Amino acid sequence: MFRIESRVQGVTPELIELYKGISPSTIGHFTDFGFLKGLNPLFRPIRLLGNAVTVRIPHIDSTAISHALKLVQPNDVLVVDMSGDDQRACWGEFRTYVALTKKLAGVIVSGCVTDVRVNSKLEFPIYSKGVSALTTRSLNLQGEVNSTISISGVSIAPGDLVVGDDDGIFVVNPKNAEEIGQKALEKQRKEAQKRHNFGYSKLLNPNTNIY
Repeated sequence: MFRIESRVQGVTPELIELYKGISPSTIGHFTDFGFLKGLNPLFRPIRLLGNAVTVRIPHIDSTAISHALKLVQPNDVLVVDMSGDDQRACWGEFRTYVALTKKLAGVIVSGCVTDVRVNSKLEFPIYSKGVSALTTRSLNLQGEVNSTISISGVSIAPGDLVVGDDDGIFVVNPKNAEEIGQKALEKQRKEAQKRHNFGYSKLLNPNTNIY
């Protein structure tokens, strides 16, 4: 049985603009909640920012991901709860092609991914617990789209703000995102001044807006 709920647009354009220059490591100075422990980027450097579309699959059957890819919109982040299965890969090369066509911001899976060489070259933002040649199947058994899921002990609701870079991922409730974002931005401004005072500001690419 599949439970497919409507997509939720919880992230406003204003929040996207606010968080364009905010790093997850700065968010971690202001909250202990929302960090997805144990998930790593497939490659670095990497940057991810967008609106969560959630998926829950029952271990081996990844059909629900295909349902989710039909309703996503540009700048969404697909977040997949694999129900505790960290051995199989539910994401590979051809799902990345679909995601790129749909202009997704990225994907997060609580298990593994595959087709690493191609996915790394495509530079589509992917976070996972690891890499595996053992994959899920499309069995059309069961799954959920846009329900509240749990990854790394973090409850993730459809429409949550997802912020990722080389240091990892934070998921932020949009209701709290403005307050946290303003504090984080102010901290980064002060850090930029300290960096300048120490004479190390040129270490960062002047064209980047991450810090």
